[in-house]
Amino acid sequence: MKRTVLLMLFLTLSFSLVSQTTIENFKSRKLNATRQLKIKLPKDYTAESNLKYPLIIVFDGDYLFDPVVGQTHFQTYFDDMPNCIVVGISQGKDRFYDSMVDEVTGLPFESGSRFFEFVGQELIPYLDEKYNTSNFRVAVGHNAMGNFSNSFMMKDLPLFQAYVNLSPDLIGEMGDNIVERLKWMKGDVFYYMATSSNDNTDLRKKILLTNKEIDAIDNPNLTYYFDDFEGESHYTLVTGAIAKAFDKIFEMYKPLREKELTEKVLPYDGTLDEYLVSRYNRIEELFGVVKPISEDEFQKVFAVAEERDDIESIEKLGKLANKLNPDLLIGNYYLAIYAEKIEKPKKAIKFYEEALLLSETETIKKDDIQSKLDNLIGSDSPLEGTKLIPGEVVVDFD
Repeated sequence: MKRTVLLMLFLTLSFSLVSQTTIENFKSRKLNATRQLKIKLPKDYTAESNLKYPLIIVFDGDYLFDPVVGQTHFQTYFDDMPNCIVVGISQGKDRFYDSMVDEVTGLPFESGSRFFEFVGQELIPYLDEKYNTSNFRVAVGHNAMGNFSNSFMMKDLPLFQAYVNLSPDLIGEMGDNIVERLKWMKGDVFYYMATSSNDNTDLRKKILLTNKEIDAIDNPNLTYYFDDFEGESHYTLVTGAIAKAFDKIFEMYKPLREKELTEKVLPYDGTLDEYLVSRYNRIEELFGVVKPISEDEFQKVFAVAEERDDIESIEKLGKLANKLNPDLLIGNYYLAIYAEKIEKPKKAIKFYEEALLLSETETIKKDDIQSKLDNLIGSDSPLEGTKLIPGEVVVDFD
């Protein structure tokens, strides 16, 4: 029953996504042919916006496009990855010619070279000009096109920053080429590869050997993930692998979770506002998207600051929150708590008072602040019995 419900939900979602997909015929001089593109834009996409979106190119778009779009829809719903522009290249009967590579080197050859040039010299420039794409690009390929997608990594300036290899058919020396290239990659690169226990025997043997060699690479610019699915076939591994690949590639983008709070935030050597700023700067640097620091992130980091009795971080988190969200009361709320901790009640009253003049948030309400203010006034003898009116100035003689 549960499987039936999940299947119905998946079919409903797939129908909805397909109905939002644009089909475009692209005339290629390199191929001397017209290719069909499937294009899925983010729901909130507007050409006039300054927002940028990572670009996901799906080879074998005939059958891989919908699983990729479905997974992006699922993960963006939970804010586990940024909204992306997904473009599937329908290959059909041309797939054999598109994926043609040299049997020795594994690199594009003849018609494969023309397809390689079509993607790099025509398709990507066209998409970059027409849509608000960021510089972060992901290539997704299965089998022969998984092998082929690695060719774009061999350029001096790789066309993609992330590669999703779904049971790739590593022809000739391609496995060795991948290993050598990843050893010396200077820019950030994310590389994912998957096989399964019931995969094609020859493909699996080469994949496992290549994985062993990639796993031994010591390159700080490389982020590598590998999955060996139990019981899946060459085809059924695809959906699970896409989910795992995106989950890993966009791990930095995810909201702060307990693991990161415990392993990175709590022992961080510095004030926690610095951690937050550097984390979100890194997101922009990697993915080309600007992600605001949410109230939830502030609250989680504030809780860590209190746990480690880090008064300086509490103050700086308040200043950062005021800088980023001057209309919200969260910054003044933190600054008031800081003032209380350093035993300056009049300053705390001032910050609570200013907070009452600003907009409340999901977790910090004005009633809570008023309650703290009343308690603080009641415990401060010079002001005992005084009714504080929002907007009234309290002079601090400390």
